[in-house]
Amino acid sequence: MISSKAVYVDADGNHSNSPTKPNFGGPILETQPTMAPGDGDYRTAEGYGANKVAAEQVLLDSGCPVTVLRPSKIHGPGSRSPREWVFVKRVLDRRPAVFLAHRGEGVDHTTAAANIAALIEVVARSPGTRVLNSADPDAPSALEISRTVAGHLGHSWEEVLVDDDSLGRTPWDGPHPIVLDTTAALELGYEPAGDYAATVAEEIDWLVSAVEERPGPDEEYFARFLDYAAEDRRLGQFAE
Repeated sequence: MISSKAVYVDADGNHSNSPTKPNFGGPILETQPTMAPGDGDYRTAEGYGANKVAAEQVLLDSGCPVTVLRPSKIHGPGSRSPREWVFVKRVLDRRPAVFLAHRGEGVDHTTAAANIAALIEVVARSPGTRVLNSADPDAPSALEISRTVAGHLGHSWEEVLVDDDSLGRTPWDGPHPIVLDTTAALELGYEPAGDYAATVAEEIDWLVSAVEERPGPDEEYFARFLDYAAEDRRLGQFAE
């Protein structure tokens, strides 16, 4: 079962979709407490993780050898909400600068679809009832992700590191890093297909080629990350 790291809660009960972002105090083990199981609309902030926990419990209690995988920010070609679009679009639009909220220091662990597949191959060879985190071997910051995308596409821009989140918000923002501990998967013999930079390259190329055939990803979702007008006003202030 593909679950999600959104099920985890910190000591105060906060999770990835909470108004108050969680502080796990370090890498998250599979033994970290989770949300209570629930039902209702899985598309809501509270419903998503609660539904995942409920599904996990049904399968883990079934008596079948079910492996539950908990990935984080999934990336790969074909994604319906490819987060890297916030930087790919900027490159395609030849933006002269990239603004990064919180100085680009936000970390929300990435998980390549290719690495999920590699882990599935391992657990399929050794069936068992268990829960495993699934994440890339590295956990890049928003700044590192922006550099990976720009570098892959041969684009250079000025990096404007914003102290707050007035500009330059990204899908990886957060006051505290969210990093999954993948020791349990590695101990089963799992070998990652590659790190973030190696595995995200195919998605970047797919995004560039796909936009030539149809409009880019959901504009409504990405609008909050692509406020060019506000960025241009700030750039104009720098030029004065």
